[in-house]
Amino acid sequence: MSSIVDALYELKYNPFEYGPYLASFYTALEESENNLLLAQLVIPLCSHPIYSHKLLNSNKRSSIWSVFDDRTKLYDLQERIDGFQALTEQCIQYCLVNDWLSVNEQWLSLTKCDEVTSNLITQKSAEKLGRLFSEHSVVEIYAFLGVKPR
Repeated sequence: MSSIVDALYELKYNPFEYGPYLASFYTALEESENNLLLAQLVIPLCSHPIYSHKLLNSNKRSSIWSVFDDRTKLYDLQERIDGFQALTEQCIQYCLVNDWLSVNEQWLSLTKCDEVTSNLITQKSAEKLGRLFSEHSVVEIYAFLGVKPR
């Protein structure tokens, strides 16, 4: 029975599905030092049942304080980050192979490639999350969300 559950989990959460989320996030995110640490927040927040809708409904005037206003709904975020760690790493590899993202080793950051291929389907929730996070440093974001980077 657990093999069926594992197979369904693999179908729902795989790098082919969530790779475009990371690529869309880093396309909208302004280049900053150590932004590689933000990758582990993308999938847990964009697949969250509540915050995925709040991100889609956000606009240019939205901030991380207005989108993540109810901190009690973030109670399981650290657990979700830990659970999606392997998937996040696979998605980063998938984005690098497809030339959607590149690594800046000096800044320890991911950046969009100059020519993003047309087979990338942008994910609006991840793109809007990137815009929200562009206004803040990595340390501020982790402190606000109350989680620790792994």
